[in-house]
Amino acid sequence: MKKFLGVALMTVVIVAGARLILQRNGAERTGVPTFEVDPYWPKDLPNQWMMGQVSGIFVDSHDHVWVTNRPRSLENHDKYAAFDPPQADCCKPAPAILEFDAAGTFVQGWGGPGTGYEWPDNEHGVFVDYKENVWVGGNGMKDTNILKFTKDGKFLLQIGHHGTTGGSNDTENLNRPAGIVVYQKTNEVFVADGYGNRRVIVYDADTGAYKRHWGAYGKKPDDKESNARTFEGDGPKQFNTVHSLRISNDDLVYVGDRRNNRIQVFKPDGTYLKEAYVERKTTGEEGTTFDFAFSPDAQQQFIYIPDGTNKKVQILNRQTLEVVGYFGGHGGHGAAQFFHIHSIATDSKGNVYLGESFGKRALKWSYKGIEGR
Repeated sequence: MKKFLGVALMTVVIVAGARLILQRNGAERTGVPTFEVDPYWPKDLPNQWMMGQVSGIFVDSHDHVWVTNRPRSLENHDKYAAFDPPQADCCKPAPAILEFDAAGTFVQGWGGPGTGYEWPDNEHGVFVDYKENVWVGGNGMKDTNILKFTKDGKFLLQIGHHGTTGGSNDTENLNRPAGIVVYQKTNEVFVADGYGNRRVIVYDADTGAYKRHWGAYGKKPDDKESNARTFEGDGPKQFNTVHSLRISNDDLVYVGDRRNNRIQVFKPDGTYLKEAYVERKTTGEEGTTFDFAFSPDAQQQFIYIPDGTNKKVQILNRQTLEVVGYFGGHGGHGAAQFFHIHSIATDSKGNVYLGESFGKRALKWSYKGIEGR
């Protein structure tokens, strides 16, 4: 595996900042967070590198931001400098795993095929655990495993075998896993095994030993059940693209059932507690509940959900799961616009970081306090 270290140089570009007041149903709301886009984050990458599709983003305990991108998603005209001989001065694909400090300065990059493990065909998601190990998955058609590395890219563990799956009740292999979380209290890794399978599955984070799995409502997943979407009435009995999960400070597991436009909440043992919908009326194919991040207060009062279909970050009261506001709502490639926001993270100061898949960007929105206070 190749590893790269360096410090980025900042190119100064004059871009007007944009601060968006959270609104709901056209009316300004108070008592919810507000944010302002930071058009200068991150700083330029070194080595003529360019990011591909950004499929995952995570903030570690040092407020460093980790980004998973897809180097192979770049078009030829975006990597002319990588040809032999170079066809132009710019650019080259960046490494798949990138680390930035809080200021947006590049720290290191690594990733790709290596000895002893099977690198994903299409990178998806990143998580840094309490031991500062980095977990990576993929959602390519043969991506049926997840990987664990040290923070500087040394391989530690593979769970699952690339290209092998037995469906949603296979305890050894995954099927296009989307999200990963390590739960410190039990040292278990929870996986949103959700593009190909219809479940949450849990393993020992050190040995990879299988622990348990469950589907929607805590029931056994059934791949034979219809995945037809419903937009009113009773919710579907099975998950439909289990895309993300997070575990709160009070030990609740929040699962993003993306194409069903809903959240389900569980105890760590898989006991179902409650559910809520986010813009359930949205019939767009990809759904609404792409990922989760919590506000950094001890109670984690708010949940932030990137809604790539509606081009906004939805803000929910975590206790009631009510949507209380949003920011964004404007599609495009400008600094304060969204283009397929896909992943989200928050730092200790409340700033929000977003990864755009098709947009091939990592974005920062700075926390500006609670509106009305």
